[in-house]
Amino acid sequence: MNTSLGYDGPEMIADYNCEVGEGVLWHSDEKRVYWTDIPTGRMFRLDPSSGKHAQFYNGEIIGGFTIQADGSLLLFIEKGGIKSYRHGELQTLIPKIPGEELSRFNDVIADPKGRVFCGTMPTEDRPGRLYRLDPDGQINLLLEELDIPNGLGFTPDENGLYFTETGEGKIHLFDYDQSTGKISGKRTFVYLKDEQGGPDGMTVDSEGCIWSALWDGGCIVRYTPEGKETARIELPAKKVTSLTFGGEDYSDLYVTTAGGNNKAQEGEGAGALFRINFTSLEGSEEYRSRIHISS
Repeated sequence: MNTSLGYDGPEMIADYNCEVGEGVLWHSDEKRVYWTDIPTGRMFRLDPSSGKHAQFYNGEIIGGFTIQADGSLLLFIEKGGIKSYRHGELQTLIPKIPGEELSRFNDVIADPKGRVFCGTMPTEDRPGRLYRLDPDGQINLLLEELDIPNGLGFTPDENGLYFTETGEGKIHLFDYDQSTGKISGKRTFVYLKDEQGGPDGMTVDSEGCIWSALWDGGCIVRYTPEGKETARIELPAKKVTSLTFGGEDYSDLYVTTAGGNNKAQEGEGAGALFRINFTSLEGSEEYRSRIHISS
Protein backbone atom coordinates (compact mmCIF):
# COMPACT_ATOMS: atom_id res chain seq x y z
CA MET A 1 0.00 0.00 0.00
CA ASN A 2 1.28 3.51 -0.76
CA THR A 3 0.03 7.07 -0.76
CA SER A 4 0.85 10.39 -2.39
CA LEU A 5 3.38 11.21 0.33
CA GLY A 6 6.38 12.63 -1.45
CA TYR A 7 9.74 11.39 -0.26
CA ASP A 8 13.30 10.58 -1.30
CA GLY A 9 15.04 7.46 -0.09
CA PRO A 10 15.54 5.43 1.91
CA GLU A 11 19.21 6.43 1.69
CA MET A 12 21.88 4.57 3.63
CA ILE A 13 23.70 7.16 5.75
CA ALA A 14 26.02 5.13 7.99
CA ASP A 15 26.77 1.44 8.33
CA TYR A 16 28.44 0.13 11.48
CA ASN A 17 27.10 -3.42 11.00
CA CYS A 18 24.96 -3.02 14.11
CA GLU A 19 23.69 -6.26 15.57
CA VAL A 20 20.67 -4.38 16.91
CA GLY A 21 20.78 -0.73 15.88
CA GLU A 22 18.21 1.09 18.04
CA GLY A 23 16.97 4.15 19.87
CA VAL A 24 17.64 6.75 17.18
CA LEU A 25 17.09 10.36 18.36
CA TRP A 26 17.63 13.83 16.93
CA HIS A 27 19.60 16.22 19.20
CA SER A 28 18.32 19.67 18.28
CA ASP A 29 21.00 21.54 20.28
CA GLU A 30 23.82 19.83 18.40
CA LYS A 31 21.86 19.21 15.18
CA ARG A 32 23.10 15.63 15.23
CA VAL A 33 21.55 12.16 15.16
CA TYR A 34 22.34 9.65 17.92
CA TRP A 35 21.77 5.90 17.95
CA THR A 36 23.00 2.76 19.68
CA ASP A 37 23.90 -0.87 18.98
CA ILE A 38 22.40 -2.68 21.94
CA PRO A 39 24.37 -5.97 22.25
CA THR A 40 27.79 -4.45 21.58
CA GLY A 41 27.40 -1.47 23.90
CA ARG A 42 28.27 1.05 21.19
CA MET A 43 26.82 4.49 20.49
CA PHE A 44 27.15 6.63 17.38
CA ARG A 45 26.36 10.14 16.19
CA LEU A 46 25.94 11.76 12.80
CA ASP A 47 26.28 15.38 11.68
CA PRO A 48 23.98 15.59 8.63
CA SER A 49 25.39 18.95 7.55
CA SER A 50 28.83 17.45 6.94
CA GLY A 51 27.87 13.81 6.55
CA LYS A 52 30.47 12.89 9.16
CA HIS A 53 29.64 10.20 11.68
CA ALA A 54 31.54 8.30 14.36
CA GLN A 55 31.32 5.89 17.25
CA PHE A 56 31.79 7.83 20.50
CA TYR A 57 30.94 5.30 23.21
CA ASN A 58 31.76 1.68 23.96
CA GLY A 59 30.68 0.31 27.32
CA GLU A 60 27.72 -1.26 29.05
CA ILE A 61 24.74 -2.40 26.99
CA ILE A 62 22.37 0.53 26.31
CA GLY A 63 18.78 -0.48 25.62
CA GLY A 64 17.56 3.07 25.14
CA PHE A 65 18.35 6.69 25.95
CA THR A 66 16.78 10.11 26.21
CA ILE A 67 18.12 13.62 25.80
CA GLN A 68 18.00 15.64 29.01
CA ALA A 69 16.84 19.26 29.16
CA ASP A 70 20.48 20.35 29.51
CA GLY A 71 21.51 18.40 26.40
CA SER A 72 23.20 15.50 28.19
CA LEU A 73 22.20 11.90 27.52
CA LEU A 74 20.37 9.64 29.96
CA LEU A 75 21.37 6.03 29.33
CA PHE A 76 19.12 3.10 30.24
CA ILE A 77 21.38 0.08 30.49
CA GLU A 78 21.57 -3.52 31.64
CA LYS A 79 20.32 -4.76 35.05
CA GLY A 80 17.94 -1.80 35.23
CA GLY A 81 20.81 0.65 35.59
CA ILE A 82 20.46 4.32 34.60
CA LYS A 83 23.38 6.70 34.02
CA SER A 84 23.89 10.19 32.66
CA TYR A 85 26.48 10.87 29.95
CA ARG A 86 27.98 14.28 29.34
CA HIS A 87 31.27 15.17 27.62
CA GLY A 88 32.51 11.60 27.99
CA GLU A 89 31.74 11.42 31.72
CA LEU A 90 29.30 8.90 33.23
CA GLN A 91 27.36 9.44 36.44
CA THR A 92 25.17 6.75 38.01
CA LEU A 93 21.59 7.58 38.94
CA ILE A 94 20.34 4.03 39.59
CA PRO A 95 22.94 1.21 39.67
CA LYS A 96 20.32 -1.53 39.22
CA ILE A 97 16.67 -2.38 39.83
CA PRO A 98 15.94 -5.42 42.03
CA GLY A 99 14.57 -8.20 39.83
CA GLU A 100 16.21 -6.85 36.67
CA GLU A 101 19.67 -8.33 37.27
CA LEU A 102 19.29 -10.68 34.28
CA SER A 103 17.47 -8.20 32.07
CA ARG A 104 18.09 -4.84 30.40
CA PHE A 105 16.11 -1.82 29.32
CA ASN A 106 14.78 -1.98 25.77
CA ASP A 107 12.91 1.14 24.65
CA VAL A 108 12.30 4.42 26.47
CA ILE A 109 10.60 7.78 25.94
CA ALA A 110 10.44 11.07 27.82
CA ASP A 111 7.01 12.53 28.49
CA PRO A 112 5.91 16.21 28.36
CA LYS A 113 6.84 16.72 32.03
CA GLY A 114 10.28 15.13 31.74
CA ARG A 115 9.45 11.74 33.20
CA VAL A 116 10.67 8.66 31.32
CA PHE A 117 8.60 5.57 30.46
CA CYS A 118 11.00 2.65 30.12
CA GLY A 119 10.50 -1.04 29.36
CA THR A 120 12.66 -4.00 30.36
CA MET A 121 13.11 -7.25 28.47
CA PRO A 122 11.68 -10.63 29.51
CA THR A 123 14.00 -13.18 31.11
CA GLU A 124 13.75 -16.96 31.39
CA ASP A 125 11.96 -16.53 34.72
CA ARG A 126 9.48 -13.75 33.96
CA PRO A 127 7.95 -11.56 31.22
CA GLY A 128 8.88 -7.94 30.55
CA ARG A 129 7.90 -4.87 32.54
CA LEU A 130 7.18 -1.17 32.04
CA TYR A 131 8.47 1.40 34.51
CA ARG A 132 8.20 5.16 34.89
CA LEU A 133 11.19 7.19 36.06
CA ASP A 134 10.11 10.45 37.73
CA PRO A 135 12.16 13.69 37.79
CA ASP A 136 13.13 13.11 41.43
CA GLY A 137 14.80 9.83 40.45
CA GLN A 138 12.07 7.51 41.79
CA ILE A 139 11.35 4.46 39.65
CA ASN A 140 7.77 3.15 39.53
CA LEU A 141 6.60 -0.23 38.20
CA LEU A 142 3.56 0.31 35.95
CA LEU A 143 2.97 -2.94 34.03
CA GLU A 144 4.08 -6.57 34.28
CA GLU A 145 3.55 -9.74 32.22
CA LEU A 146 4.65 -8.03 28.99
CA ASP A 147 5.90 -9.71 25.84
CA ILE A 148 8.89 -7.58 24.74
CA PRO A 149 7.94 -3.99 25.65
CA ASN A 150 8.93 -1.73 22.80
CA GLY A 151 8.20 1.53 20.95
CA LEU A 152 6.29 4.33 22.70
CA GLY A 153 4.76 7.61 21.58
CA PHE A 154 2.29 10.30 22.65
CA THR A 155 -0.85 11.54 20.93
CA PRO A 156 -0.59 15.18 19.78
CA ASP A 157 -3.08 16.30 22.46
CA GLU A 158 -0.84 14.64 25.09
CA ASN A 159 -3.77 12.67 26.49
CA GLY A 160 -2.75 9.27 25.12
CA LEU A 161 0.31 7.00 25.24
CA TYR A 162 1.03 4.43 22.53
CA PHE A 163 2.90 1.35 23.71
CA THR A 164 4.19 -1.54 21.59
CA GLU A 165 4.36 -5.22 22.55
CA THR A 166 6.36 -6.89 19.82
CA GLY A 167 5.65 -10.53 20.65
CA GLU A 168 1.92 -9.83 20.91
CA GLY A 169 1.99 -8.08 17.55
CA LYS A 170 0.12 -5.13 19.06
CA ILE A 171 0.40 -1.41 19.54
CA HIS A 172 -1.72 -0.44 22.54
CA LEU A 173 -3.19 2.94 23.40
CA PHE A 174 -3.53 4.12 27.00
CA ASP A 175 -5.18 7.16 28.52
CA TYR A 176 -2.35 9.27 29.90
CA ASP A 177 -2.62 11.80 32.73
CA GLN A 178 0.08 14.39 32.18
CA SER A 179 -0.29 15.81 35.71
CA THR A 180 0.47 12.49 37.43
CA GLY A 181 2.11 10.33 34.77
CA LYS A 182 -0.49 7.61 35.34
CA ILE A 183 -1.77 5.46 32.47
CA SER A 184 -5.11 3.63 32.27
CA GLY A 185 -7.76 2.36 29.87
CA LYS A 186 -5.58 0.01 27.83
CA ARG A 187 -6.97 -0.89 24.40
CA THR A 188 -5.58 -2.20 21.12
CA PHE A 189 -4.66 0.47 18.57
CA VAL A 190 -3.46 -1.92 15.86
CA TYR A 191 -3.09 -5.70 15.85
CA LEU A 192 -0.64 -7.06 13.30
CA LYS A 193 -1.94 -10.61 13.54
CA ASP A 194 -1.40 -11.50 9.89
CA GLU A 195 1.61 -9.24 9.36
CA GLN A 196 5.04 -10.61 8.53
CA GLY A 197 7.20 -9.40 11.39
CA GLY A 198 6.29 -7.61 14.60
CA PRO A 199 6.03 -3.94 15.55
CA ASP A 200 9.21 -2.51 17.08
CA GLY A 201 10.09 1.16 17.55
CA MET A 202 7.67 3.95 16.68
CA THR A 203 7.24 7.70 16.33
CA VAL A 204 4.37 10.14 15.71
CA ASP A 205 4.33 12.70 12.89
CA SER A 206 2.88 16.23 12.82
CA GLU A 207 -0.44 14.94 11.49
CA GLY A 208 -0.84 12.63 14.47
CA CYS A 209 -0.12 9.52 12.40
CA ILE A 210 1.95 6.68 13.84
CA TRP A 211 5.02 5.24 12.14
CA SER A 212 5.99 1.74 13.25
CA ALA A 213 9.17 -0.17 12.38
CA LEU A 214 8.55 -3.85 11.60
CA TRP A 215 11.10 -6.32 12.98
CA ASP A 216 11.44 -9.11 10.39
CA GLY A 217 9.02 -7.14 8.19
CA GLY A 218 11.62 -5.15 6.24
CA CYS A 219 9.64 -1.91 6.29
CA ILE A 220 8.11 0.97 8.18
CA VAL A 221 4.34 1.47 8.21
CA ARG A 222 2.23 4.60 8.77
CA TYR A 223 -1.15 4.43 10.53
CA THR A 224 -3.80 7.10 10.96
CA PRO A 225 -5.01 7.95 14.50
CA GLU A 226 -7.86 5.51 13.74
CA GLY A 227 -5.39 2.69 13.06
CA LYS A 228 -5.72 2.57 9.27
CA GLU A 229 -2.56 1.88 7.25
CA THR A 230 -1.83 4.69 4.77
CA ALA A 231 1.80 4.15 3.76
CA ARG A 232 4.51 1.50 3.70
CA ILE A 233 8.18 2.06 2.88
CA GLU A 234 10.47 -0.92 2.37
CA LEU A 235 14.12 -1.03 3.42
CA PRO A 236 16.94 -3.40 2.35
CA ALA A 237 16.99 -5.03 5.80
CA LYS A 238 14.58 -7.53 7.35
CA LYS A 239 14.87 -6.24 10.89
CA VAL A 240 13.79 -2.61 11.06
CA THR A 241 14.02 -1.37 14.64
CA SER A 242 13.44 2.33 15.37
CA LEU A 243 12.79 5.69 13.74
CA THR A 244 12.65 9.39 14.53
CA PHE A 245 12.14 12.67 12.72
CA GLY A 246 15.00 15.15 12.60
CA GLY A 247 16.68 17.89 10.61
CA GLU A 248 16.08 21.64 10.72
CA ASP A 249 12.40 21.29 9.74
CA TYR A 250 11.94 17.70 10.97
CA SER A 251 11.26 16.45 7.45
CA ASP A 252 13.98 13.78 7.62
CA LEU A 253 13.01 10.40 9.03
CA TYR A 254 15.99 8.44 10.39
CA VAL A 255 15.61 4.66 10.64
CA THR A 256 17.80 2.02 12.31
CA THR A 257 18.06 -1.66 11.43
CA ALA A 258 19.53 -4.86 12.92
CA GLY A 259 21.31 -7.96 11.65
CA GLY A 260 24.58 -6.36 10.58
CA ASN A 261 26.48 -9.43 11.73
CA ASN A 262 24.61 -11.56 9.15
CA LYS A 263 23.94 -9.43 6.07
CA ALA A 264 23.71 -12.48 3.81
CA GLN A 265 20.52 -13.52 5.56
CA GLU A 266 19.23 -10.20 6.90
CA GLY A 267 19.75 -7.98 3.85
CA GLU A 268 22.45 -5.74 2.43
CA GLY A 269 21.29 -2.82 4.57
CA ALA A 270 21.11 -4.79 7.81
CA GLY A 271 22.70 -2.93 10.72
CA ALA A 272 22.77 0.45 8.94
CA LEU A 273 21.21 3.86 9.56
CA PHE A 274 18.88 5.17 6.82
CA ARG A 275 17.33 8.54 6.03
CA ILE A 276 14.05 9.26 4.25
CA ASN A 277 13.40 12.88 3.27
CA PHE A 278 9.77 13.94 2.99
CA THR A 279 8.61 16.83 0.82
CA SER A 280 5.13 17.18 2.29
CA LEU A 281 5.39 15.76 5.81
CA GLU A 282 7.29 16.47 8.98
CA GLY A 283 7.55 15.34 12.55
CA SER A 284 8.40 17.18 15.73
CA GLU A 285 11.05 17.10 18.42
CA GLU A 286 10.74 14.34 21.00
CA TYR A 287 10.20 15.48 24.59
CA ARG A 288 13.26 15.80 26.79
CA SER A 289 13.78 14.06 30.08
CA ARG A 290 14.19 16.23 33.17
CA ILE A 291 15.59 13.74 35.66
CA HIS A 292 17.52 15.32 38.51
CA ILE A 293 21.10 14.09 38.68
CA SER A 294 22.90 14.89 41.93
CA SER A 295 26.20 16.65 41.44
